[in-house]
Amino acid sequence: MARAASRGLNMQKDQSRWYSSRLEQEVQLVRWGHLGTPVLLFPTAGGDAEEIERFHLIRVLESLIDAGRIKVYSTDSVAGRAWISGEHSGGFCSRLQNLFDSFIYEEVTPAIRTDCNSHDIEIIAAGASIGAFNAVATVCRHPDAYRLAIAMSGTFDLSKYLEGKMNLDFHFSSPLHYLPQLEGEQLNRLRTRMILLPSGEGDYEDIGESWRMARVLGSRGIPNRVDPWGPEWHHDWNTWREMLPRYLDEFA
Repeated sequence: MARAASRGLNMQKDQSRWYSSRLEQEVQLVRWGHLGTPVLLFPTAGGDAEEIERFHLIRVLESLIDAGRIKVYSTDSVAGRAWISGEHSGGFCSRLQNLFDSFIYEEVTPAIRTDCNSHDIEIIAAGASIGAFNAVATVCRHPDAYRLAIAMSGTFDLSKYLEGKMNLDFHFSSPLHYLPQLEGEQLNRLRTRMILLPSGEGDYEDIGESWRMARVLGSRGIPNRVDPWGPEWHHDWNTWREMLPRYLDEFA
C-alpha cells in the first residue's frame, strides 16, 4: 500500500493506494479531515476519488471538517465508469458492480474503521447521480456498517443498460430490484437506518426516481425521506454543493 499525506492550514488530506484483487486494478482511498463521523462520499459515474475536491464539495464541507465533526473519504467510481462507457456488456457491468460492492465492504470499510481507530464505527454514505445509487446500495446491503445514505439527485434504476437481460449480479446489486423480496436480519437492521433522497426538479433531474426508490423502501418499513428542492435546482454540482453541507450538518 502506498500512502501520501498533505496538510493545509486547517485541512488534512491523506491518499492511500493498493492493488485490489477483487477489481484487478490499483485503487485509491482519499481522506480529508482527521476527526469526526466518517462519511464515504461516492463520485459521480465517471469520477475518481478526487472529483469531489475538484468540484468544490470539500470546500463547502470545510467548516464541518475543521470543526472535527466529519472526516470525508472517497474512492474511484470503478463500476460507474464501466456502466457509462458503452464499451461493455450489461453482464460485465453487473458483475463489476457486484465486485465493487464487495470492494467497498471488504476493503474500503475496514480501511475507514482502522483509520478511525474503531472496529465498529458506523459510516455515512453519500453521493450524487450514480454516486447516490452507490450510497443507497451500500447502506441497504451493509446496514451493519452504514447508518445513513444521503442520495442526491439519484439515478437508481440501471436496468436500462442491460438490454433486457436481467442477471443475478445485477439483481443483488440493485436495491430497487431485491428489496421487495428481502427478509431476515438484513431487513431488520435496515429498519433502524435512514435513506435521504433529496432532488432538484430542474434541468436533467428526475425526482421520479427518488419517489420510486422511496416507495420500495417504505413498502419494506425502511425509514426514508424525499426532499424536493424545486425547479430552480438542476442536476449539477451547484445543487449538490448546497445540499450536502445542510444534510451533514443535520445528521452528522
